[in-house]
Amino acid sequence: MRITLSNLHKMMRDGEKITMLTCYDASFAALLDDAGLDTLLVGDSLGNVLQGHESTLPVSLRDMVYHTQCVARGAKRTFIIGDMPFGTFQVSPQEAFRNAADIMAAGAQMVKIEGGRPMLETISFLTERGIPVCGHLGLTPQSVHQLGGYRVQGRAEDDAQRLLDDARILEQAGAGMIVLEAIPATLASQVTAAAGVPTIGIGAGADCHGQVLVLHDLLDVYPGKKAKFVKNYMKSAGGSIQDAVALYVEEVRSGKFPGKEHSF
Repeated sequence: MRITLSNLHKMMRDGEKITMLTCYDASFAALLDDAGLDTLLVGDSLGNVLQGHESTLPVSLRDMVYHTQCVARGAKRTFIIGDMPFGTFQVSPQEAFRNAADIMAAGAQMVKIEGGRPMLETISFLTERGIPVCGHLGLTPQSVHQLGGYRVQGRAEDDAQRLLDDARILEQAGAGMIVLEAIPATLASQVTAAAGVPTIGIGAGADCHGQVLVLHDLLDVYPGKKAKFVKNYMKSAGGSIQDAVALYVEEVRSGKFPGKEHSF
C-alpha cells in the first residue's frame, strides 16, 4: 500500500524521521522503494545531474512530467513528490494549477514549489482544489541568480525572522510539508519546533522531521565539488548501491545523519 501524506504527518507526530531521496527513473525508483524510503522527490535537480546544466532553470514541465511518470512506474509504495519547474507556477495560480495537474496526473501525490510569501495565493489556490503542496524555503535553487549563488540563507537576524514568518505563512496557506535547504541548524530547529507539518532538511541540521539528499550526491557519481551537507554513502557502505541507500535510511532514522559536519 502506498504511503500517504497522512502517514507522513503521523510519523512527524510520533517522532519518526522521514526519509527522502531524489529519483528520476523507474529502475532507481524500484530500488529505493525496496530499500524502505518513505518519500521520493522527482527533483528539478535532474537538470544538473541528468542533463548537465549549471542550474535547474532549463528544466521544462515536459521533463518533469516524463520523469514523474518513470518514477511512478517503478515505485509502488513510496510517496512521490514532483517539483514544479521554473516558470510554471510564478505567473498566476490558475496557470500553476494547470501545470501542477499535469505532474499529478503523471503519478505524483504532491508538488513542490519554491518560495515564501509571494507563493501564498498560489499554494492556497492549489490546496483548495485538491493538489497537495510541499513548500521550499532557504536556498531555493531556481532563484540562484537573485541570491548571488548557492549560499547559506537565514544567517542575518532579519533574514532568519523572514524565513520563520514564511514557514508559518506557507503552513497557513495549506502547505503539507516544507523543505528547508542550506540554513543554520538552529534556525531549522526553530522552524521545526513551530511547524504543524513535516520539515525536510537538506543542509539544515538534524532537528528537522526528515532528511533529503540528491541521489547522485549520495552515490558520489555527480562530478565537481560537493556541498558541505553531502555524505558519500557509497564509500561508507563499501561500494554497493543497495547498501549505500540502506545505510542512509538507517542513519536518518537513528538521527546519526546529518552530523555537525554536515550542518551550518
